[in-house]
Formats: sequence, structure tokens, C-alpha cells
Amino acid sequence: MSAPHFLVHTKKDAVGVVVVEGVQAGMPLTGWVMDTDATISVAARDPIPLGHKIALREIKKGEAIIKYGHDVGQASADVGEGRHVHVHNVKTKRW
Repeated sequence: MSAPHFLVHTKKDAVGVVVVEGVQAGMPLTGWVMDTDATISVAARDPIPLGHKIALREIKKGEAIIKYGHDVGQASADVGEGRHVHVHNVKTKRW
């Protein structure tokens, strides 16, 4: 496999972390699932900056966002597969 576009820690993660610059809507992306050494593919539906999250599947409003195998927040809106996941559609559960 060539270098991945995004990393996923566990197969239960709902998002992957983009590890390359220049991700644009419509780009086919390849990710590496670290705990299983699997390769997965997702088409980006938004531009996604380096270090930001991409939805690996549909995430419903109110659903937990799982990243690195941990709950890192709650979807504040429905998020489609391949969409940018960030502060505009995720809120913390801390307050």
C-alpha cells in the first residue's frame, strides 16, 4: 500500500484523521486501520485540512463520535460519509 491519506486506530472508529495536505471534495482516499492492518477507502465529500477528521460512515445527530477507540464528542448534526468532522458538526460532552 502507498502512504495512506488518513489513519484509523480501531475498526469501531467513526472517523479517521487526515494525514496529508490538499484533500479536496471528490478525492478518493485510502486509510489504514491500525489495529487490524486493514486498508479502507472513502471518497472525500468536502475539503478536509491536515489533522482534521473524516467521517468513515454516516453519523446521526446525537451519536457519539468515536476516534482512537474513544468517545470524543457528540454529533450536533447528521454527518454523511466522507464529510469533514470538526467543530461545526461536533460538540464536546464536557459542558
